[in-house]
Amino acid sequence: MYIKDILKVLEHYLPPALQESYDNCGIQVGLADRPASGVLLAVDITEAVVDEAVEKGCNLIIAHHPLLFKPLKQLTAANYIERCIIKAVKHDIVIYAAHTNADNAGRGLNDMLARKFGLKKTRPLEPMKGQLVKLVCYVPESHAESVRHALWEAGAGEIGAYDQCSYNLTGNGTYRAGAGTQPFIGKQGVLHTEPENLIMVILPRYLCSRVIAAMLAVHPYEEPAYDLVSLDNEWATAGAGIVGDLEEEIPVELFLQKTKEVFGISCLCHSCCAVDRVKRVAICGGAGAFLWRRARREKADVLITGEAKYNDFFDVEGRPMLVTVGHYESEQIAAELFSGIISEKFPNFEVYLSQICANPVHHF
Repeated sequence: MYIKDILKVLEHYLPPALQESYDNCGIQVGLADRPASGVLLAVDITEAVVDEAVEKGCNLIIAHHPLLFKPLKQLTAANYIERCIIKAVKHDIVIYAAHTNADNAGRGLNDMLARKFGLKKTRPLEPMKGQLVKLVCYVPESHAESVRHALWEAGAGEIGAYDQCSYNLTGNGTYRAGAGTQPFIGKQGVLHTEPENLIMVILPRYLCSRVIAAMLAVHPYEEPAYDLVSLDNEWATAGAGIVGDLEEEIPVELFLQKTKEVFGISCLCHSCCAVDRVKRVAICGGAGAFLWRRARREKADVLITGEAKYNDFFDVEGRPMLVTVGHYESEQIAAELFSGIISEKFPNFEVYLSQICANPVHHF
C-alpha cells in the first residue's frame, strides 16, 4: 500500500477543498508515491513527534495543525519548523496536515466531539456557503437512468441525510449534425428531434470535475449539453462548529463536570450563565469564540471551544454561556478521528497515536 492510498481515503471524508482560505492543508513535506511503512497521528508536529515516527518505523505523519503556515525563505535549522522539515526529509518521512477541512467536514472533528456529548439532531453551527453547484444535463430517455446512476456514484445528489436526489423533466431536444460528426441518432445535415430527460442534481463544487467526467463517460451524445449553476445555498452538512441537543436537559454544574470528563481536564473557564439547565449545546474545537452570535441565534445554552479573548466572556452576556477548555485540549481528538477513518479502510495497517504531548501551553 502506498502513502497516497492512505491520504486518498482521508481526503474522501475530509476534503481539502473544505479548508479555510488562510489554511495550508495537505502534504507539507515529502513524496506520497511510495509504499507506506506506518502512520503516526498527532495534533502538532514537533521534533519529538518526528523522532517518535522514526522510532516506530513510520514514514507518514498526519497532524491536525499544519507545520507550514507561512512560506519558507531559507532552511537553516533556525527554528523548530525548519528542524522538523530537515529531520523529516533526512528520514524520508511525509508530513501531512488536515486542519480546517477536518473542522468543517460533516464527519469531522466537531461531529466526533458532538457524539462524545451524545448530542442529537446535530447540524453545522455556521454552514458553508458558495460551495454548492447545480448540474443540469440533457439526456435521451433511453440513457437517462444510466446517467443518473453515474452522477450519484460520483457523489452528486446528496442533500443532508438524503442521497440519490435529482429532479427530472421530459421534453424534446433538437439538433442538426454537421460534417464529420457521428450522431448517436439522426443523420448529418438533417434537423433531428429527440425525446430527452432534463436531469438536475446538487453537488459540492470540489466534485465538479469528477461528476462531469462520470456523466460524459456514459452519455451517448458526442456533444452532451449541460449547465453548471453556482448556488448561494448554505451547505447543510459542512461548516464551522456544530450544534445539537442533549438527550435531556441537565443542571449547568453537571454539564460543566461532564465537559471536563469529555476533554480529560481538571479545570475550564466559563462566562456567566443566563440559564440554570443545559439542553442545546454548540461546539467548535480550536479558536471558535467568534461563533457565539451564531450560537445565540441557534438558541444554544452553551458554546464550548478551545480558547477565547478576554472580552468575549463579557460580550456573550451569558447567552450562550461561553466555555473554554484549552486549544490543544479541544483538538486532541483529531488523532482519534484520523485513526478511525484509516483503520476502517485498512484494518491491518499499522496506525499509531502519538504519545508526545505537544501542547505549548503549560499550567503551574
